[in-house]
Amino acid sequence: MNNLEEINNFSQIFKGSMPLLDIRAPIEFAEGSFPGALNQPLMTNEERHQIGICYKVKGQESAIKLGHELVKGSLKEQRIGNWLDFVNKHPNGALYCFRGGLRSKIAQEWIYEQSGISFPRIQGGYKALRSFLIDEMSRITNEKKFLVLGGQTGCGKTLLLNELDNSIDLEGFANHRGSAFGNDVTPQPRQIDFENKLTIELIKKEIYNVFLIEDEGNNIGMIHMPDVIKNKARQSDIIILNASLEERLNISLKSYVIDMAQKFSELHGDFGFEQYSNYWLNSLAKIQKRLGGDRYNILLKQLNLALINHQKNEDLSDYLPLIESLLVDYYDPMYNYQIDQKKQRIVFRGNYKEVTSYLKEG
Repeated sequence: MNNLEEINNFSQIFKGSMPLLDIRAPIEFAEGSFPGALNQPLMTNEERHQIGICYKVKGQESAIKLGHELVKGSLKEQRIGNWLDFVNKHPNGALYCFRGGLRSKIAQEWIYEQSGISFPRIQGGYKALRSFLIDEMSRITNEKKFLVLGGQTGCGKTLLLNELDNSIDLEGFANHRGSAFGNDVTPQPRQIDFENKLTIELIKKEIYNVFLIEDEGNNIGMIHMPDVIKNKARQSDIIILNASLEERLNISLKSYVIDMAQKFSELHGDFGFEQYSNYWLNSLAKIQKRLGGDRYNILLKQLNLALINHQKNEDLSDYLPLIESLLVDYYDPMYNYQIDQKKQRIVFRGNYKEVTSYLKEG
């Protein structure tokens, strides 16, 4: 059956958020995938392993025969049923295996035999899509102008990014705020998944001539900044968002206390506050050496007081001196040093309203 459709317009796949059915083994899916792709494998990890050994020892024909022996009867019907559930829910979707070869062709044939539906496969499979995204990241980044948004910790950079359509929220894709206190309640994505999601965003926003990104280091938590993005950022103009200490305290209190406590509560229920407390204690411990023993002990005492008052009285006021000390005594000196190295690239400074107007008018 050679007339089953293949799709090779990769740009349209991602621009249109085409639903994708990934039939690779779970171990392959875990190494990298695409946003929203559903993994309904043709073979389990063990089945794939057995077939791979057979292929190396006895060749393709024997491996195919073994595959049909392993996946037959009710097991075969169950897997086709899983695919048909996806096909019926997403008739405008497509399926893929690793290289767009035998596995996806078999899946297409089985779907057609069972339902009469000709469901397309991705030409070249996951490997071709991934290669396309790697190339697109470089092409788009090199073709577009970037602006870098800087500012002291807690000044509201993420809030501003979320207000502008041409922004690329790197920390959002990395699920990390880029500091010792940057962990979220859920884990960071895999590096490949971060890169895939980031590039898809670049593709979808290619209509804009300028991209706005936040000033980042080499890493966001455990995520490594792609070299092409990092190098582009280092050559780009910088806009500085200024905010008063009071504004920064309020923004930080909401982001790192109110919002985080709520997230932990929603995720862990009765154990939410315990997990939230551990988040704060572990984050502070990460910077213990940089703080020095005496200052760390002072801040730890203040943190424990804040946590007790928060839990018992729902009073957040004891966080304020802790946050102020972290901002003024710890983060600001590092920021001032770093931004001084880039001062020749600064083209505008202003408060939230002024920077927003500058970016929207520019």
